[in-house]
Amino acid sequence: MTKQLKVGIIGQGRSGRDIHGSLLNKLGEKYRIAAVADSIPERQELAKSEYGCSAYGTWEEMTEREELDLVVNASPSDRHFGISLELLNRGFNVLCEKPLAKTVEEVDRLIEASERTGKLLAVFQNSRYAPAFVQLRKVIDSGVLGRIVQIDLCINGFARRWDWQTLQENNGGNLLNTGPHPVDQALQLFGTDISPEVVCVMDRANTFGDAEDYVKLLLKGEGRPTIDIEISSCSVYSAAPFVVQGTNGGLCGDGERLEWKYFKPEEAPEQQLTRGPLLNANGLPAYCSETLVWHEESWELESTEGRTVFEGTTEQVYLMLYRTLVEGAPLEITPLQVRRQLEVMEACRKQNPHIYKQG
Repeated sequence: MTKQLKVGIIGQGRSGRDIHGSLLNKLGEKYRIAAVADSIPERQELAKSEYGCSAYGTWEEMTEREELDLVVNASPSDRHFGISLELLNRGFNVLCEKPLAKTVEEVDRLIEASERTGKLLAVFQNSRYAPAFVQLRKVIDSGVLGRIVQIDLCINGFARRWDWQTLQENNGGNLLNTGPHPVDQALQLFGTDISPEVVCVMDRANTFGDAEDYVKLLLKGEGRPTIDIEISSCSVYSAAPFVVQGTNGGLCGDGERLEWKYFKPEEAPEQQLTRGPLLNANGLPAYCSETLVWHEESWELESTEGRTVFEGTTEQVYLMLYRTLVEGAPLEITPLQVRRQLEVMEACRKQNPHIYKQG
């Protein structure tokens, strides 16, 4: 018989209700929403009717009165660290929305609490399971593109924003709000055995708050591809979300379609360095020119009627968590991996004192 895990959700806003509550309500064989906590009475009543659960005004009351196998921390961003730390200390397994914290020091404190109490600390990094990203990794790993020189990860659009997530005091800004997804993907592509060199430029373009809404971030290291991450709110003409440059070819695409082309070295004409002038067949000056046989392939997202890609990746996170909590499988997205993200983000803030004052 399948074990059903009892879940409590902190927050019933865009994340707690529209992402976590909506998905968990469809995984009834493995999960049951036992309780929610939200300070707004109308949200409490809506949760009761939608989930058939208990509802509380505070997360403290919920955790005192409920026996829960997992608590989803979908509170406002600036409260993620404090609430997650207290939940671990109270003996609860935690799935925290991103960003997990603001600093490496905060992540270290959470990891210490998790290890000391023996309770799970997981982070909602669902982009790791995005079908297009999974396929991109397969193409790179196949070797057909040769040595990877550069990878571009782009999340761009044009938008003015004036809500609470534009404020530094709320852990707002594009890097902490959106950045955990592409930075997680970038670090997986860069390699997890060394730390990258970080170069970052930030700007405040269309935001009404004091946090950045433009980020240009380069990760580089010896023997590794240069990874270019761009998160912009002032891009009317947006670039492709995924671009890969390799010595034998390249890849381009988005979440629904990827295409890549490459040549096979064994099929290419033999060439050697020529130090003198290049001449064509008529003995006239010429540029380097050759004909390569290009191989072209593509991938398209399979239709999933009634379910978005985001819902699919969210489901993958919860199925992974279930395997960890019930079957003892290793956690696939670990707090130490998230710690590397925060190392990168701290470096970004230090390089942009015009936005993030130090000291």
